[in-house]
Amino acid sequence: MSFARRAVAAPPTPARRRRRALPAAVLSTAALLAGVLLPLGAQGTAQAVAAPNGGDVTANLFQWNWNSVAAECTDVLGPKGYGAVQVAPPQESISVPGHPWWDVYQPVSYTLNSRMGSDAQFRAMVTACHNAGVKVYVDAVINHMAGTNQTSSSSYGGSGFNAAGYSYPAVPYSRSDFHGSPPCPNADLGINDWNNATQVQECQLLNLSDLNTESDYVRGRIAGYLNSLIGAGVDGFRVDAAKHIAQADMAAIVSRLDDTRWGGRPYVYQEIFPGGSGPLAAAAFEGNGSVLDFTYASKLSQQFTGNIANLRTFGQSWGFEPSEKSVVMVTNHDLERDRTTLTYNDGAKYRLAHVFELALGYGTPQVYAGYRFANKDDSPPADGNGYVTDVNCANGTWTCTDRDQGIANMVGWHNATRGEAVANWWDNGSNAIAFSRGAKGWVAINNSGSAVTQAFSTGLAAGAYCDVIHGDLSGSRCTGPTVNVDGSGRATVTVNAGDAVALYAATTGTTGPSPSPTGSAGPSPSASASPSASASPSPSASPGSGTVTQTFNENRTTVTGQNVYLVGSIAQLGAWDPNAAVALSPAGYPVWSGSVQLPANTAFEYKYIVKDAAGNVTWESGANHSADTGASGGTLNDTWGGTGANTGQVSVTFNENRTTVYGQNVYLVGSTAQLGNWNPAAALPMSSAGYPIWKLALDLPANTSLEYKYIVKDGAGNVTWESGGNRTCTTGASGGMTLDDSWK
Repeated sequence: MSFARRAVAAPPTPARRRRRALPAAVLSTAALLAGVLLPLGAQGTAQAVAAPNGGDVTANLFQWNWNSVAAECTDVLGPKGYGAVQVAPPQESISVPGHPWWDVYQPVSYTLNSRMGSDAQFRAMVTACHNAGVKVYVDAVINHMAGTNQTSSSSYGGSGFNAAGYSYPAVPYSRSDFHGSPPCPNADLGINDWNNATQVQECQLLNLSDLNTESDYVRGRIAGYLNSLIGAGVDGFRVDAAKHIAQADMAAIVSRLDDTRWGGRPYVYQEIFPGGSGPLAAAAFEGNGSVLDFTYASKLSQQFTGNIANLRTFGQSWGFEPSEKSVVMVTNHDLERDRTTLTYNDGAKYRLAHVFELALGYGTPQVYAGYRFANKDDSPPADGNGYVTDVNCANGTWTCTDRDQGIANMVGWHNATRGEAVANWWDNGSNAIAFSRGAKGWVAINNSGSAVTQAFSTGLAAGAYCDVIHGDLSGSRCTGPTVNVDGSGRATVTVNAGDAVALYAATTGTTGPSPSPTGSAGPSPSASASPSASASPSPSASPGSGTVTQTFNENRTTVTGQNVYLVGSIAQLGAWDPNAAVALSPAGYPVWSGSVQLPANTAFEYKYIVKDAAGNVTWESGANHSADTGASGGTLNDTWGGTGANTGQVSVTFNENRTTVYGQNVYLVGSTAQLGNWNPAAALPMSSAGYPIWKLALDLPANTSLEYKYIVKDGAGNVTWESGGNRTCTTGASGGMTLDDSWK
């Protein structure tokens, strides 16, 4: 449906935000926005019901247009296990010169043509999200219409209105449908006493014309609007300015709502500012749904800018609403603009706070993704008429936190550990913590400026686990580092400064010793020194017919945290890709063994590699082993690096000076297998602890020439190569070396 756009009128009197800092007894910041809703008229301790994909985490996509939300549901939210998406107010609103973000919070009608898109685009978005298994929650502005101080007569859908005259013919509403004086003592009908429930709920909030929700007619108009959204497939509502609607009025509106398309009652949570008592206390609103808990966000911010060891007792005793009634967050659009909590400007602390939020399991969590701004009232990226343009997560205008690899993967971690109690707590008394959720997941968070190495009790079963902060799990394969948990549930792990490690899914069935913080790396097969080069080639196999069992025995002593793998020239041995290498069993240590089904009468080449907990790969030295499966297979007994080639190691530190935007990280990739064989997926992550200097220390083979480059990856997986020719270096015979580079 096309928009009927009208010219913007002459500038009105200076526009104020929809929200501003108000008396502490009732309001402390602007309107709070979050994402998971509880049943309207919920009874007892009802919680948000998981989406069909099993998730309950909500992505709060602040002021994304409908086409962008649809794409995000399909490409990111559904696949990553998000349970719901919260979207901007979809009703038609006033269009204010300059198009500040808050104009969508000033309705002029209940039609679904807004600056986010048309009615048809909204419905298509809901369908796309449902197809991805994601529920849709709408930000419902039902306390008021536009501000009586607004002189603009323009709207995003073309409907006529007169804000100063309380006239909204498209609804229709007229003056009698709004509160007035009394009970409001001021000439502008504003709130004078923030501890007076009648004034708070019947007078105007920041000049916004306050609907007379005691009126049966007004209740019917509001319920009709919400039911039109339910008819379009919406699953629930965030009620904007809910503290300014009397509880009895809200309950009456809720009672008129239809069931949702996916079955059951729609879900709701309410924007309730802290402060006040009796009917203004947050607990007084729980009968109509859940409550946005921005006290949680404030106190979480205080710990991540102080001492996160205090988080051991983080919960209701800190002044939060009960977990089953609490919708929690790290930040939202108002808190971000008021800088009262952590924001994207806080870098690693912001990311780690999300990791903790998703790991703890208190309340129903949301992840906020909005746009960057210079001034509080800035418009989202939009065209000249204020219509929001498609989200671009790669150009620095949006902060797509929901796509961050570690945060997005923690959604799956959260889903897998739901219902499990916090256990195996560890902290160092300062800024490093670790804990498990029962026996299903374990996380460590280092909010300090230096790495932490510790032997942790994880509570997990023995096995090799994918660190989902740094790698994606695909079937039984992990694209990042793995951590080995021993039979007693212990693992020795190094958590880098400003970083985290999270485990919840075994990537192999192999049980090995606990991981070590460091590991050596050895020479690998040669590779072309070109970014487009493939992994080291080997002679092609000549397959015969049928398959045989080939057993490999490798004699290799290791240190704690190292495991031995087999990789070779044919697909069954990973085609020289270390990520696809076959794990060997240490049951006969120091002999590591494994049996593989291979094509009969096939010649192939192979090598053994060692992986440590940090994901470093050490290749055995010398030429490739060669063998032929023959007609019946057999057993190959080998010893590590038997060719006598140089096995000395040199410590090499790579320092790269590169400024980034939030969500970007710098990686090292190069011409050897240890440097990923020019494969970005196998590139090595660098530490941002010394930002803008990104650092990585490796043990490389002595007297070896290699080529390398730096790349940047963003949260969507996009890769940016630095320009120019490949960098080169040659390691010495012993000692160490440091390479200080700057992005080119």
